[in-house]
Amino acid sequence: MNQDRLMKVLLAPIVSEKATMLADKNNQIAFRVLQDATRPEIKAAVELLFKVQVDSVQILNQKGKTKRFGRFSGRRDNVRKAYVSLAEGQELNFGEAP
Repeated sequence: MNQDRLMKVLLAPIVSEKATMLADKNNQIAFRVLQDATRPEIKAAVELLFKVQVDSVQILNQKGKTKRFGRFSGRRDNVRKAYVSLAEGQELNFGEAP
């Protein structure tokens, strides 16, 4: 796979109450990813960037909500999320500096 492409696949980690609970219980990390990212690309990107071993990847497509701003209606962007399960004994900490 192209190294430049792998560097762009992961957009941001999802930091929320649900994501923290998943990290503690199931050793899973949640990421916001590109709309056309595939499971093998996401797995390779996480392994390349964070030097951890990935067990599996689950993908979720979240449709954007329609919202109103006064008399104008707008729409939020669609979001693709990836829940990455790390192998046994692996850990990913965002607080550390490389």
